[in-house]
Formats: sequence, C-alpha cells, structure tokens
Amino acid sequence: MTENPSPTTPQAGMTAAELAATPQEHARLAEGALLRADDLVAGYFPGVDILRGCNFFLREGEIVGIIGPNGAGKSTLLKALFGLIPVRQGDVVLRGESIASAPAHVLVRKGLGYVPQTRNVFPSLTIEENLEMGIYLRPKQFTERFAFVAELFPLLAERRKIKAGALSGGERQMVAMGRALMMDPSVLLLDEPSAGLSPMFQDEVFIRCKKINAAGVSIIMVEQNARRCLQICDRGYVLDQGRNAYTDTGTNLMHDPKVIELYLGTLAGSQEKKRP
Repeated sequence: MTENPSPTTPQAGMTAAELAATPQEHARLAEGALLRADDLVAGYFPGVDILRGCNFFLREGEIVGIIGPNGAGKSTLLKALFGLIPVRQGDVVLRGESIASAPAHVLVRKGLGYVPQTRNVFPSLTIEENLEMGIYLRPKQFTERFAFVAELFPLLAERRKIKAGALSGGERQMVAMGRALMMDPSVLLLDEPSAGLSPMFQDEVFIRCKKINAAGVSIIMVEQNARRCLQICDRGYVLDQGRNAYTDTGTNLMHDPKVIELYLGTLAGSQEKKRP
C-alpha cells in the first residue's frame, strides 16, 4: 500500500483548513502553545504505525476537538500524548518541556488528566472511593478537590456512598471525569466522552465540558459525535490515516465543503446507525 505523503509545501487550491494542517503552518501556529505534538509517529505493535507524522497543539484555555473516520488515529493520539504508547518519532512538549513517552504518573503530576473511553471507573468502589483514587498522589487535598468536583457534578456529592457499578453509563462518565479532575489538571484528555450514552446524557457531557473549561481547564476531546463536538470546541482537527487532513475553528470546519463531503456526512451516518 502506497502512503499518502504529508504535504510539505502549500499547494495551489488549498483551503484555509488544509493549509493550517501543513507542517509549516503547524510550526508557525504552535509557537507558545501549552501542549504540542510535532511529527508524531506511534503505534501499538512493532513496525505498524498508526500515527504517521501527526501534528497537534493546544493553547491555554482552549477546547480542541479531534474528529475523523474510524482508524484515523484519534484515540492513538491521546494515548501518545499521555504516554500510554511509545512515541517512535517526533516530540510531545508541555510548557516548553519534552514529555514524549514519560510515564503516566509523571504526566499527572505535571498537570495532565486522561479519561479513557471504556473501563474508566472502579465498579466495586463507591463514588467517593473512586475520587480518592484520583488524588492518591496528594491525599491531603481530597476535601478541597472534592468540593471543586462537586460544584461541577453535584450528583457525585449526593451519591458519594453509592458504588460506581450501580450507576448508569452517563453517571459513570461523570465519575470518570471527576476523578481525572481531582489532581487539578491544566489539560484534560477525553476519549469519546459521549460514546454509548443516551442523547440526554450526551448533551449533559458536552455541557459539563464547557463548565470544566470555564473553570480553567484546557480540553482535548476525541469524538465520533463530530457536529456536536465542533459546536463547542474552539478549534478542531480532522485526522485521516494518522495525519492531519484539516484544522480550523470548530465553526469553520462545520461549514467547510470538503470536510462536510468527506467526513461529516459519513460520521453522522455512523452515529445514526449506533442509535437504537
């Protein structure tokens, strides 16, 4: 299979979103970013690369959405940023410091929080115990951080003694997000937070993401619900075959004819098929 070369120079006829996805524009736009990834190559098995020269950056205070077809490398990018898979080439930089492939507990101390798509709570533990697990590195701050999380998710305080295994999918997602917030992260990585939830709880998740962001946490969100994601994010990335295809504001991507034709229609159809 022949690889599609990543564009190295601006080409005639490129849209603004295509131009911003080129390595040259990424290098220019990512200057001073809170978190950036440059020319990332990463994968799960030797010799098999899922990310193939992927670029990304996040500014302080932003919500950035990552969309794209299945297998594009969206979740893999989050795992590479959080040190869960090895970075074979390129770099990940947080506040000017390289953190490529640093262990997760080091990244948590540096201000990164991560919420995986599945198996993201301890079902045999209570809500309170799950949140305690989130701040095991700083147990003396539990009361303070619990109060902060309870403001964002009042239900967690009301039901703190209930076991997580007895909760609905939407409620479990709140627990997972709350636990990640216990360490007071500056950056929160969310892997498909609305996946498998009812439409009501999907809307609730996106509302909570806005509130978390308003509280001072920058957010990177991978989502299959592409349109809803782009509605709330400041900027978005469209990944395809492990590389950037388009990047622009969420609003501009929603109205980009190429993005609509190649991705949004397909992703919307995929979402419809998943609904009961």
